[in-house]
Amino acid sequence: MNNSSENYNYDDRKGPSDEDLLKTFRPASELEETEDIGEFDEAEIKRLRQSGIDLSGSGRAGSFMQTNCTVQRSDCHVQGIELLPITEALKKYDGLKDYWWRLIPTGKDAFTREADQGLDNGYFMRVLPGEKVAYPVQAGLYIRNENVAQRVHNIVIAEEGSELHVITGCATHPHLTSGLHIGVSEFYVKKGARLVFTMIHNWGKNVYARPRTGIRVEEGGTFLSNYISLKGVRSIQMFPSAILAGPNALARFNSVIVAPDGSDIDTGARVILEAPGTRAEIISRTISYGGHVVARGHLIGLAPEIKAHLECQGLILADHGMIHSIPELEAHVADVDMSHEAAIGRIAQEEIEYLMARGLSEEDATSTIVRGFLDVRIEGLPPDLDEELQAVVRKSQKGI
Repeated sequence: MNNSSENYNYDDRKGPSDEDLLKTFRPASELEETEDIGEFDEAEIKRLRQSGIDLSGSGRAGSFMQTNCTVQRSDCHVQGIELLPITEALKKYDGLKDYWWRLIPTGKDAFTREADQGLDNGYFMRVLPGEKVAYPVQAGLYIRNENVAQRVHNIVIAEEGSELHVITGCATHPHLTSGLHIGVSEFYVKKGARLVFTMIHNWGKNVYARPRTGIRVEEGGTFLSNYISLKGVRSIQMFPSAILAGPNALARFNSVIVAPDGSDIDTGARVILEAPGTRAEIISRTISYGGHVVARGHLIGLAPEIKAHLECQGLILADHGMIHSIPELEAHVADVDMSHEAAIGRIAQEEIEYLMARGLSEEDATSTIVRGFLDVRIEGLPPDLDEELQAVVRKSQKGI
């Protein structure tokens, strides 16, 4: 099986080096951990709910909860799904030889090496062939202590003809300001399967997040990725890479990002269309309130009769904000349909005046325009999660 995640250099980033970051934060395994979810206070429960994680398990097919390095919960309420801490799955399946570090090389960068050598835990999910799970499975990855490095590795497998929706909420304690999250994730979508993955980041203002993700989609399979980051964070670097390995496979990446002052966010996605008839779409919506954002997208067409589109829309609402859009289209055969569009700007004054003429204050007019721009009604979200997400957007706008 080929690696789908190539080394990617973040040459234009600012801040400490990878090695310095790893020296700054202490491993989560050095801490004493909370064993009882009931020990979470009201503010923590609210924080997790804003990250898509409902500790009651209501409306979820299963729940995984890891705080620092301790797995506090891993259970399923429906048949047809396996949900285990990754350390247990490695023992049960003799090292997961067909899946473990198959899509991402351990030597990709300093963070993959750290996750390989100092694994804290992570989750293993597998939906059995033909099973169509109506409710999402949720996974909470939570940093509760200051200056901690959390290192996780996740494996998700959608077997042939199955359907699954995974919600991962990555968050820090409401009063925590500094930490490091290293998250390696490998997704396998088998023939005719459908996997929807929604990740919500809810970090502290001096937290560094380093997700590293690889995806493989086989014939007729579908992978939908929804990424939401609406709160302050010091730095995020992520560039998931998907291989569409079978005919008529589909991958779609949607991201909604708000970058407050002090944030340095470098995100995007790569899709390699290897087989005929494959389709891909990368859509990003970004708002800078003084933060720096690099929005990348890379579509690689290696087979005929493919269709791929890349779109980046950016809105700058502060004089010192920055959005850098880097769209790339790469075709290696003649019979392809590949396109991209990118636009960055401010809210037009005439749009504000138009709404003010109809009775809105300037603040309400601006809020209405921003709310429309951050329309996160994304395909694949169940109605209850979509409603929760709209509430998060509304609260974020008030905070901004």
